Amino acid sequence: MSTPTALATWHRLVRERDMAGLDTLLADEAVFHSPVVHTPQVGKRITAAYLRAAFDVFFNDSFRYVRETVAEDHAVLEFEVVIDGISVNGIDMITWNAEGRISAFKVMIRPLKAIQLIHQKMAAMLEAQAARAAKKA
Repeated sequence: MSTPTALATWHRLVRERDMAGLDTLLADEAVFHSPVVHTPQVGKRITAAYLRAAFDVFFNDSFRYVRETVAEDHAVLEFEVVIDGISVNGIDMITWNAEGRISAFKVMIRPLKAIQLIHQKMAAMLEAQAARAAKKA
């Protein structure tokens, strides 16, 4: 089976650290499931905000996908990264629609120490994004 377009595009965005490509990759109805927020974040805008924050938090030189399981309309990608000296292990569960756009993105992380670190760093990134948006308005 060849790599679906949405997944190939996601890998390119991660490899190139290209957040600008998120807008065309995400479906309008995209839903983001965070490991630290108890409710799904619904909509392209909020999903993009979470993924942009994740680009800043997760994608350093140690980030790598170590395993991938791909089906017709979804994939599970296991990743490893070291952040502030803490080894983070997790999975990205990505679902795409018939148009090849990401419609759901779920992140799961372990161990607990990593979840606590990610919660702190993602909150800071999202607050910074909100402050920048407020200045532009």
